[in-house]
Amino acid sequence: MQRGINVLALVKESERYIFLYDDESSETLLQKMGEFAASPDLSFSWYDAAVLSQKLRRLRLEAESEAETDLEFPEISR
Repeated sequence: MQRGINVLALVKESERYIFLYDDESSETLLQKMGEFAASPDLSFSWYDAAVLSQKLRRLRLEAESEAETDLEFPEISR
């Protein structure tokens, strides 16, 4: 089984928030985005956290659906 790194990014004017995570770390990422949104020192808002959380969940569902399809229709090697 291959373990990959996922990227979730937000560009906000001159700032860039880039999150690298693996499939097992998505819950930790959600918590970290909440911490960033709560920080008065960052421009990362609760709206930003909500938008990225929704994107994260959509990507997770797509990956799960793709994995199920791979199980149903495995590639035939010759």
